[in-house]
Amino acid sequence: MRYVAIGDSFTEGVGDEQPDGTTRGWADRVAAGLAATRPEGVRYANLAIRGRLLEPVVTEQLDAALALDPAPTLMTLNGGGNDMLRPRADVERLAALTERAVQRCTDAGVRLVLLSGADPSSQLPFGRAVHARAELLTTRVAEIAAAHGVELVDVFHDTEIRRPEYWSPDRLHLNAEGHRRVAALVLAALGEGAAVQEVRTDSPRNRRLTAELRYYREHVLPWIGRRLRGRSSGDGRTGKYVGWVPVPPPRQEAGADSRA
Repeated sequence: MRYVAIGDSFTEGVGDEQPDGTTRGWADRVAAGLAATRPEGVRYANLAIRGRLLEPVVTEQLDAALALDPAPTLMTLNGGGNDMLRPRADVERLAALTERAVQRCTDAGVRLVLLSGADPSSQLPFGRAVHARAELLTTRVAEIAAAHGVELVDVFHDTEIRRPEYWSPDRLHLNAEGHRRVAALVLAALGEGAAVQEVRTDSPRNRRLTAELRYYREHVLPWIGRRLRGRSSGDGRTGKYVGWVPVPPPRQEAGADSRA
């Protein structure tokens, strides 16, 4: 199996940082889950870049994914989340871009899994408008998936993942638990892995005034500043795995039953 992931920060894995500062994320976890059931392991590429709008995902990233040698056998595609944060997002244009990407994968013989991103809107400034646009886009993507016979993992309507326990302090990106849940949803859709587990820590997010002021200072204002300067958090970045990397099956402990 050769698995490639394309998308934005959601697929890159932002919020699921490792001790060395690198990101892991749900796509890396899916690759590991696939390798766990395959003695030969899998090959994996991740071309996602934070901050990307949908158009470069389904043009530049998709071009690079389909040009990989050897060709991919499985691809995941998510995009549009950054478009939803723009006040003039054209949902029908985004749906048309998605449908063209689906057709390209079908023509290339690549198994495609579409994902709708998790819904952070209840935690965000102007979240109601973001939610309405994202709801419409998710509906259109579901229609496209059904029309073309491809899988859709609808994370947007997963109410469990909307809980604060799954989100980073910026309230826009999932944390490690959130990425772990998305990976489990994807693996379940692929017929791999165990049932999806829930996280219950009973730790509601602190919304006192001082915490809100800190949130706006550390996360909202820098985002607004980048928008005003026409900058993106992904400027100058490339995908973290632009070519195939091996993901070996997990090593068994000495004396373990080889059938486990």
